[in-house]
Amino acid sequence: MKPALLEVMRMNRICRMVLATCLGSFILVIFYFQSMLHPVMRRNPFGVDICCRKGSRSPLQELYNPTQLELSNTAVLHQMRRDQVTDTCRANSAMSRKRRVLTPNDLKHLVVDEDHELIYCYVPKVACTNWKRLMMVLTGRGKYSDPMEIPANEAHVSANLKTLNQYSIPEINHRLKSYMKFLFVREPFERLVSAYRNKFTQKYNTSFHKRYGTKIIKRQRKNATQEALRKGDDVKFEEFVAYLIDPHTQREEPFNEHWQTVYSLCHPCHIHYDLVGKYETLEEDSNYVLQLAGVGSYLKFPTYAKSTRTTDEMTTEFFQNISSEHQTQLYEVYKLDFLMFNYSVPSYLKLE
Repeated sequence: MKPALLEVMRMNRICRMVLATCLGSFILVIFYFQSMLHPVMRRNPFGVDICCRKGSRSPLQELYNPTQLELSNTAVLHQMRRDQVTDTCRANSAMSRKRRVLTPNDLKHLVVDEDHELIYCYVPKVACTNWKRLMMVLTGRGKYSDPMEIPANEAHVSANLKTLNQYSIPEINHRLKSYMKFLFVREPFERLVSAYRNKFTQKYNTSFHKRYGTKIIKRQRKNATQEALRKGDDVKFEEFVAYLIDPHTQREEPFNEHWQTVYSLCHPCHIHYDLVGKYETLEEDSNYVLQLAGVGSYLKFPTYAKSTRTTDEMTTEFFQNISSEHQTQLYEVYKLDFLMFNYSVPSYLKLE
């Protein structure tokens, strides 16, 4: 028997033993199956037959054992992205895997599609509204046909999509093993500026102004006016950055999901993601997921021009007034996201 297969069987036995001891306390132990062996293209990464949808191939089969024997450039690219995540997790294990276990509450960002055997970890400010719309079409069983006909606010109603934390622990582990798991990422600071612009410069986001703006101004602004302390609707980007790097902030509570790191939202060092899509190649990567799910012939990722999108040039401008000390501290906060998803250090940064 091949050593890799023996290793996977051994890990499976360990998983079952640990799971049996954890059921009583509702702690979910998720082993990162690929931490010691790289997935090989055209090979089932778990060494066992994947249970597929009736009368069709599952997305995992199509990804690792494609119908076309010759590998496409897209398949090779996604293999490289998987390897990058694996290598980064291994090289930074002390930082990336401080927690050895995940609880079901950690899985609330993982949306499940039973019919097509997909799990999507949504990351705010990385086209998650449109991907949630797509997931509603995929899971709606005919209720929806055009994702762009679904209002944005409806896409974010939690009851409209089922997340992995709503399942029992054995069901969670079965889906993590058998379904194709994917996420989409974005250059970390571009995503951060996008979150700031959306949550702190738009007058309609009063809930964020009250919840976070007032706190940021109180903590970071000297001689703040009573109106600013009451409304919290004029937070400067420099104040936002100071709030993020403040040790008190990080001790107080987890970051809001809109500026939380991807590795903390989706746990890629504990959960093996089969596909890592990027905002920079959003349409191609999204349609590749839909192709693997067997729906690519009639469902495409919705695209439309959005002139207000945060760009690299815009991000550069926002960082011009951030001191090199604060830039360095902020980079440390998001360092794993830069490394894990192969984003280079921005040229505009003045790191100490």
